[in-house]
Amino acid sequence: MDVLRITPRGFCHGVVDAIRLAQEAGQTHEGPVYMLGYLVHNAHVVQELAQYNVKLIDLDDRFAGLEKIESGTVILTAHGVSPAVKSRAMDRGLTVIDATCSDVYVTHDLIIDLVDKGYEIIYVGKPGHPEPEGAIGEAPDHVHLVSSTDDVAKLDLGAKHIAVTTQTTLSVWDTEDIISSILDKYPDAEVHNDICLATQDRQEAAVAAADECDLVLVVGSSRSSNSRRLVEVVRDIKGKPAYLVDTVAEIDLEWFVDTKRVGITAGASTPARVTREVIEFVEAYEPAISAPNGDDARG
Repeated sequence: MDVLRITPRGFCHGVVDAIRLAQEAGQTHEGPVYMLGYLVHNAHVVQELAQYNVKLIDLDDRFAGLEKIESGTVILTAHGVSPAVKSRAMDRGLTVIDATCSDVYVTHDLIIDLVDKGYEIIYVGKPGHPEPEGAIGEAPDHVHLVSSTDDVAKLDLGAKHIAVTTQTTLSVWDTEDIISSILDKYPDAEVHNDICLATQDRQEAAVAAADECDLVLVVGSSRSSNSRRLVEVVRDIKGKPAYLVDTVAEIDLEWFVDTKRVGITAGASTPARVTREVIEFVEAYEPAISAPNGDDARG
């Protein structure tokens, strides 16, 4: 099979930094070392960190997760947490390592600054994802989560000063539509689109490559927002088939019938070795071609 290796793909700087911090903590800190939720949204990374003695506390409720840690070190994930979670960890006497991505920190600082200036914040993000949870936690009474134009229509903000900010891992195109609807409703809103450069670059590369491919495989976890968005933008913007796979085992060979070229990319939290295994498998695969009678024949 002909494979187009889409670049950029794979680890971004925030993921690299978070993994380095976790590995160093596991090797050098006395006592148990925990990550409060998935450090990054990829099970392969979590499994590899276990080899560095970093244990996973996998609970959606970060406060409940902290209650399970009696002593030692807790690593706050790359997605960020609310100040209340960080304070609770320190109150419990834990050593705290903050692995929040620097791009996420920019949004936290922006929210703090704007709220101090009297702004109400419309935050574009995905409900249930830890990144919005942490960002909104900076000023929960003044940050309003929207994930669709329907959510925007339901807003009723009477504030004089309104600002917009975003989760870092959203679809570039969907977010533009949502921000446009916000500006239709609140023309004077101050817009800060915080989708990170790594997310933008990977989405734009995947969309551009889709013109040259019959289908696109995205290597990444279903937990990963940026990986899921890569699938969505290829399907929505280019109308091409796109599939998310965590490993080679999740590839459905039926996808390759009548396929000549496959584009392969990877989410920002996907280890290179996992992507490489998928690329090597697809390159070695001999695709089937639909025969005139409807059966498959090897071409």
